[in-house]
Amino acid sequence: MIKKLLFTLLLTSSIISAQSYAPAAGETGSTAIAKSSTVFIGWATGITVVRGPQDIANPTGPLATGGTPNDGMKGGTSGSGVVCLGDGGSATLTFDTPIANGPGFDFAVFENGFKTGGSGLAFLELAFVEVSSDGVNFFRFPSHSETQTNTQVGPFAGIDCRYINNLAGKYVNGYGTPFDLSDIADNAFLDKDNITHVKIIDVIGTIDPLYASYDSFGRIINDPYSTPFPSGGFDLNGVGVINQKTLGNKDFNIDSVTLYPNPASNIVYLNTEEEKSSIVIYDINGKIVKKLPKSNHKEITVFDMTSGTYLFEVTLQEKKIIKKIIIN
Repeated sequence: MIKKLLFTLLLTSSIISAQSYAPAAGETGSTAIAKSSTVFIGWATGITVVRGPQDIANPTGPLATGGTPNDGMKGGTSGSGVVCLGDGGSATLTFDTPIANGPGFDFAVFENGFKTGGSGLAFLELAFVEVSSDGVNFFRFPSHSETQTNTQVGPFAGIDCRYINNLAGKYVNGYGTPFDLSDIADNAFLDKDNITHVKIIDVIGTIDPLYASYDSFGRIINDPYSTPFPSGGFDLNGVGVINQKTLGNKDFNIDSVTLYPNPASNIVYLNTEEEKSSIVIYDINGKIVKKLPKSNHKEITVFDMTSGTYLFEVTLQEKKIIKKIIIN
């Protein structure tokens, strides 16, 4: 027990002192992207907002009311507005042209944080980011907060962005926090080249376990709390698109693609006029069991797979189809 306690203390100490991640905007190694950057080729075209309470400890109290939903798409018509989400509130943004998993970062989220002085700290309100290709199944970016959890960060206190990774709001006003879709694990229910929805979910900054938000490592995320004001919670200023989906040069009907027989024992045949395809096979829980790179696939061997139900995801000309196949 003593050895386990010492290990836990050592691990906690190393995390707190690690400062593992990119520094503030303008510093060497920062990943911050200015809102005026030419890397942005589009912005969200629709938004739905669910406001959270001004103070999660008073859940029946007033909700956040600052800004309008339109302000969260690109800072409104003026380019400087925000929509305030409140504690645990969310905004779901949609895009006329879907986001795609291209080289490097694929989109960035903007918030209106500000520096708190010469200490290198900034008032940062954080949020989780999730994406969906169907508007139903959402997948969250893995996130990490190394900020200490012994003392509550006060309502207007600052935190060090070097302790933050893959949480929106890492950078101050005018600079977006970028996200790379490659950071999310592959899943049969997520088409990373056809992201139609991005959901921003306010991190509740309290270190009280009753209401706290946790990162992907199970650590409480400590950010300014409480902020019991109409402008409380994450202040969304926009989502800028860096990589968009492109259409294939040749049009064809993806619904004409067939896989047979079903059930199958040794081989599944792919019937399509297209010469090149890539195939990913998932189990019913969405875990990848086989991945075939782009090639002229006509026969897919399955004799080495355990009996059960699988999802075959076939990609042709950047269009995808998923078929359920039973393996005997």
